[in-house]
Amino acid sequence: MNQYQRQIREYRPSCEQEERDRQLMLHYIELFPETIGTRQCGIAHMTASSLIFNEDRRKLLMVYHNIYQSWSWTGGHADGEEDLCAVALREAGEETGLKKIRLISREACSLDILPVWGHWKRGQYVSSHQHLNLTYLLAAPESAAVRIKEDENSGVAWIPLEELKEKVTEREMLPVYEKIIRKWRHF
Repeated sequence: MNQYQRQIREYRPSCEQEERDRQLMLHYIELFPETIGTRQCGIAHMTASSLIFNEDRRKLLMVYHNIYQSWSWTGGHADGEEDLCAVALREAGEETGLKKIRLISREACSLDILPVWGHWKRGQYVSSHQHLNLTYLLAAPESAAVRIKEDENSGVAWIPLEELKEKVTEREMLPVYEKIIRKWRHF
């Protein structure tokens, strides 16, 4: 059993959505054990994301995602890495330029299967598929220097929690962010 499979098995769902998604993730891992951790599995593959909070928990550091044209969390594909927490940390640094990021917990705070519609990326068409995603909580100082990763985003900004509904135009992600923010208050 690999590391993300163990983590998904041990994850304690907080709602029916997470329990159903957890069961389906484990089923996908059984169906595609050799490729589910890579993009070679065109149906679904492992990803990790993070919400990066400021120190007083009132703002999120988000990126303006070029494909989705929306303010978004950071994250990316496992690409063979079994430690999804490490994937979330790496992607947070790459996408924001942050040098100082604090991991709040090595335990995932959310488990979600996220649909990805077909799109063009770097001149190639990517068919619709699913991201089997674990999300981690991170923190960083608002004063830290950030930068845009031009091939993926066109903005990096601290967004007050009360402004998420107006900033996030990818509406299906709002319930995911809101679920994680509710959980964060209990960490």
